[in-house]
Amino acid sequence: MPIEDKQKPQRNDRVTIRTVATHAGVSVAAVSKVMRNAYGVSDALRARVTDAIEVLAYRPSRAARGLRGRSFTIGVLLIDIRNPFLPEVIAGVNGVLAPSHYQAMIGVSDARVQLETSLIESMIDYKMDGLILVAPRLPSEILAKFAVQIPIVAVGYHDAGATAFDTVNTDDQRGAEIAVEALLACGYRDIEMLSLGEREGHAVSVVRQREIGFRRAMQRGGLGSSPAIGKIPIASPKREEAMRKFLSRKDRPRAVFCWSDLDAITLLSLAMEMGVRVPEDLAVIGYDNSSTAALGLVNLASIDQSGRELGQVATRALISRIEGRTSAEHILQIPSLVSRNSLIRSGNATDK
Repeated sequence: MPIEDKQKPQRNDRVTIRTVATHAGVSVAAVSKVMRNAYGVSDALRARVTDAIEVLAYRPSRAARGLRGRSFTIGVLLIDIRNPFLPEVIAGVNGVLAPSHYQAMIGVSDARVQLETSLIESMIDYKMDGLILVAPRLPSEILAKFAVQIPIVAVGYHDAGATAFDTVNTDDQRGAEIAVEALLACGYRDIEMLSLGEREGHAVSVVRQREIGFRRAMQRGGLGSSPAIGKIPIASPKREEAMRKFLSRKDRPRAVFCWSDLDAITLLSLAMEMGVRVPEDLAVIGYDNSSTAALGLVNLASIDQSGRELGQVATRALISRIEGRTSAEHILQIPSLVSRNSLIRSGNATDK
């Protein structure tokens, strides 16, 4: 039999992790370390194991691995797949997972608490190793109960007091302050925020955090103790209707800070349709600095919270949890402003 035929098992032979270890001349534990991209693996060991996996066409049995304790599968739960910011978060997750044999499985809750609960339970039932929850709607005490069963990192969820799960956030209060400061620097005084009319008013919400920052910055700028915050309905058709009413108002503000790029971009589109010039009639700042905001026809000034970096940081935190870390980590990143054409430079602004 030719030598090369000995390198691969016969068609009906099942390739196991032990087969890979034997082929590479290393221990099963060493193969496992390489597969989960564990710290301290040498380049030489990684190359030997990776070569063996490729030669043998090894594909681990997820079910068997789940029964033994680790499936190398991570669940990622999104609140709304239509949000242009979220693909950046997913790209960050996948970027960290790529060198390992972990894979991400994605679920979408559509901001429905019951569906979110069901998806988390299903991910636990499927023996996933950990969960990244992006802007979950569940209260902290419920997340803590789930975190007893599976490692959890919540992104876009402000609960620095949580001990059972980790959080990774942008400083959303500071982000809103930066938006207001930019508008004030451009000469605007008549400023309003378009927020989201959530059913829950919990402070863990990024929306509520941005409202807090907006109020504080407006008060600091001498613009009153109760600055105007308009609430956009959650339901999609009603959101557009609310924006049309906003744009049609006789007392429409000269500048607006939108809680997200998702709604800011819709506002820009409707403004063009209704003959409201941006930024000549209405200056607009969004939040997220999504890839769509940078498109030439959009050119939306936005608060950059680096979704890719949030995804990367959350994934590293989750793997650390899976590897055995028990103390909670709460990571807060500082956002910045990306100025574009929807914001007039200082000296050119004219207020009502």
